[in-house]
Amino acid sequence: MSKAMGSVRRGWIVICTCAGLLSCTAHVRQPPPTTDIDEDRYREDIRVLASAEFAGRRPGTPGEDKTIAFLVAQFRKIGLKPGNGDSYLQQVPVVESTLTDSPTCLVTGRGATRALVYKQDVVLWTKRTQPAAELAQSELLFVGFGIVAPEYDWNDYAGVDVRGKTVVVLVGDPGRLANDARIFKGRTMTSYGRPDYKIEAAARAGASGILLVDDPEAGAFPWDVLVNSRTGPQLAAATADDGANQPAIEGWLSYAAARALFTQAGFDFGGLATAAARTGFHARPLGLKLDAHLSQELRRFNTANVVAMLPGSRRRHDAIIYSAHWDHFGAVTGAGGDTFYPGAVDDAAGVAGLLAIAQSFKHTLPPPERTILFLSFTGEESGLLGSQFYVDHPVVPLADTVADINLDTLHIGGPTRDVTVIGFGQSELEGYVREVASLQGRELKADPRPEAGEYYRADNYSFARAGVPALVAMGGVDDSARGPLWGQAQLDDYYAHRYHRTTDQYSADWDVRGTILDLNLYYRLGVRLAQTRRFPNWYVASEFRAARERSRDSGD
Repeated sequence: MSKAMGSVRRGWIVICTCAGLLSCTAHVRQPPPTTDIDEDRYREDIRVLASAEFAGRRPGTPGEDKTIAFLVAQFRKIGLKPGNGDSYLQQVPVVESTLTDSPTCLVTGRGATRALVYKQDVVLWTKRTQPAAELAQSELLFVGFGIVAPEYDWNDYAGVDVRGKTVVVLVGDPGRLANDARIFKGRTMTSYGRPDYKIEAAARAGASGILLVDDPEAGAFPWDVLVNSRTGPQLAAATADDGANQPAIEGWLSYAAARALFTQAGFDFGGLATAAARTGFHARPLGLKLDAHLSQELRRFNTANVVAMLPGSRRRHDAIIYSAHWDHFGAVTGAGGDTFYPGAVDDAAGVAGLLAIAQSFKHTLPPPERTILFLSFTGEESGLLGSQFYVDHPVVPLADTVADINLDTLHIGGPTRDVTVIGFGQSELEGYVREVASLQGRELKADPRPEAGEYYRADNYSFARAGVPALVAMGGVDDSARGPLWGQAQLDDYYAHRYHRTTDQYSADWDVRGTILDLNLYYRLGVRLAQTRRFPNWYVASEFRAARERSRDSGD
């Protein structure tokens, strides 16, 4: 799942199965549910992808070469056709930036000078494709949540000129902090709560810099995960303007550093944040200035999405997508020597699931009437780069794309009584999932943590904002044998100790009975979609419905 800044997890039909229950308890041998999935093959594919040989599957490294070769070989063996003309690959141009030393960051004003310590107080980067970036005596301006949303009558940039200045921004939506269901969607995060949106809005306003305040309660990552994600080589999409329209410096402030900075400015952080969550708030100059500098080495190269196709028997111009990202963070050198990020749950488990579902579809009789595309994306951990490139350059027009079923951070554990729907109430796809889940004796439940905004964190979001219906569904936490409290504890343990860490490793002791159950759900959901003429739509109230209607009307 993407580090592109948010909390944790997923994406899909878009079925994202982003992060489900992730227990690593001993595999209990019980009669398995009826399945089309080869468990031994599934386990072996995870083991290979998460092995030291693949070294964390970082784009632009030998780990990518081995991953791509493995996936192409497996799709050929299954008998799927190349999905991008006569090739299984779709080239994605990117720029990699690597800091040559630790950035400097100094805050002055109100009679004090504070040096922000890299990795402890702040992490910095730039999306500008240039060897150095800096801010000199840039005025710090607190713009609350940094949102411009006319439909909610909200504009944090109203009446303020941020050119040449650095904005300090809270993540998440104001409704959560205000604890008011009348503000935006209350506790439920919207797309305006995404950290990437905050950066995009700051760029449009002309800000020279942006500092996001880390707050895991509002959908950000824990600080150590942010450091892991943002302090190695960084990937960005190659653009015609080399990122010239982006802020010169972007970064995260730790929660403790943000509070200290506001104290230096003479403000109570909690009180000002609460004020920012109410209508009528106006941006506040902090009376502080920022000096920051970083130097970096740049490398341009092409990474690749892997695209395989099972042509439909009748309506082959319609396509259903199954997707999973193959990339992870690669190798790292630390005080204890070289190690790597295996990314076993995130997302070797999803890629292995993609292969298992492809195998099932190849043997489906009668064959699916609609085309099934199997996409394994690059650059998800760097901001959904591969899926966004695909959406911009689809091999099947988006107007003819029924849905994307995304497998990201799968549920590893025993069977559950529930299927969690992230972003519940978004699209008609929920009806299809409910039908299939009911045949498994399971019920649909809404996301218990809607404030985390997990709907916007994975490759499903690239499709959703382009209008393709996106359903995020995964095995829930109500473990069939031990109940919901035990299941939630396993999930919490994964995110606290393994997610985006070198400890996300495969073990032969994994219980994957629930995983196999989920894979069957995704497969049978696709079968149903492939045998109908209908194009599921977003519900009327969904923020993505207008994009779908524009796409279908224009035929794009």
